[in-house]
Amino acid sequence: MEEWNLQHFEEASSSTDTAAFYLYTPLCGTCQVASKMMDVVEKLLPEVSLGKADLNYHKEVAAKYGVESVPCLLVAKEGRPVEKIYAFRSVPHLYEKLS
Repeated sequence: MEEWNLQHFEEASSSTDTAAFYLYTPLCGTCQVASKMMDVVEKLLPEVSLGKADLNYHKEVAAKYGVESVPCLLVAKEGRPVEKIYAFRSVPHLYEKLS
């Protein structure tokens, strides 16, 4: 998954049907599990624009979108943010949310 910043996410969300921005921190154990799940989802849904960012270095994203904790998946459809996912649950759950 490609490293993004706020501008990358906003460009991707305005130019594709679905874009998702995975926010994590490296010392978060739950984030490490979520990262593995996102790697699988990325392979299953190549048409979805996916990017990631270490939230320690992108606090402007948290401020703009009201991110409360990590891991967080910001989902945008047709150029508008539509959902924040905090409970990643499973690969099928994420697949359903993004397809």
